[in-house]
Amino acid sequence: MSSYNQILYHIIFRTKNSKKSLNQSNIKSLCAYTHGIIKNLNCHLYRINGVEDHVHILTDLHPNIALADYMRTIKTSTSMWLKSCGCFPEFDGWGEGYAALTYSWKEKDVIIEYIKNQQEHHRKYTYAEEVRKLLEEFGVKIDDRYFP
Repeated sequence: MSSYNQILYHIIFRTKNSKKSLNQSNIKSLCAYTHGIIKNLNCHLYRINGVEDHVHILTDLHPNIALADYMRTIKTSTSMWLKSCGCFPEFDGWGEGYAALTYSWKEKDVIIEYIKNQQEHHRKYTYAEEVRKLLEEFGVKIDDRYFP
């Protein structure tokens, strides 16, 4: 019998020390590169977007890949690419960890719109405010060491 799953992950990860090092004029190239990684992992990308200090991804995972392995691959591969491509000269690396929140299939379009509108959203809220709010909504215990 085949394995079936339908788990949507909204993943958020930040730059090292939340440094504003993701040049917005080149963010589409980072998104395209990340999409290639996700496709090579046999996973599906529903939406990706980023601002100067963090990235949001809505994705599902192939049943044979663990979330920790998925994130390690994405962060390692994109970090090497970001440092070598020349488009993001201020990028020093990704911060430790990530937030991965699960959503139901019925919520997919709402989360896609949320991710799509990150540039507008972050005119009002910082990364820390945004992630704290999401973690609180999901009842996740917050470790202040990871918030600048």
